[in-house]
Amino acid sequence: MHALIVVAHPDPNSFSHSIAAEIAEGLALSDPGDTFEIADIAAEAFDPRFTATDLAVHRREVPPSADVAAEQARIDRADTLVLVYPVYWWSMPALLKGWIDRVFANGWAYDEGPDTKLVKRLRHLRVHLVAIGGAGMRTYARHGYFGAMKTQIDHGIFDYVGAEVATSELLLESESPQARLDTARTIGRNLFKQPQAARAA
Repeated sequence: MHALIVVAHPDPNSFSHSIAAEIAEGLALSDPGDTFEIADIAAEAFDPRFTATDLAVHRREVPPSADVAAEQARIDRADTLVLVYPVYWWSMPALLKGWIDRVFANGWAYDEGPDTKLVKRLRHLRVHLVAIGGAGMRTYARHGYFGAMKTQIDHGIFDYVGAEVATSELLLESESPQARLDTARTIGRNLFKQPQAARAA
């Protein structure tokens, strides 16, 4: 089995990168036959801007550009997609959102047109979401931020394309750094096991 771990943080020494590395380490320890790739989309300078070309792709007028096709191929090689990202303004960073905007294109992630019903094309893909937040759980719970994130990301994005969200984690500063790294390693060990219940907000 193969996992694509996407990390979206501009600082290679960030805690997000440490979490992604721990997930990879946990996966490597669980089964030597399983493989992974870490996609550092900031270091790779992925362009998140949705342009007129991307709109033409959405309309099925042109094929995806080379950078988008390369990302789609990486996901096609994976059994599981893991997204690791800091919470910016109660959502994912613009870099990761733009990656999804461009890569999860009509004709690849789903099929939809004015005269056709929606076809979800990523039903084979399992997804693990690992958000890293700075506020405490009381803030997320009191204002409903984590629930809003799950509605927008888990349901709004991945359910739309048919991908199963196996875990949706929110790692907060109220936990020690080591506790969060341990959680990340556990996520890695369990990537290819039966789906776990997502952590409640």
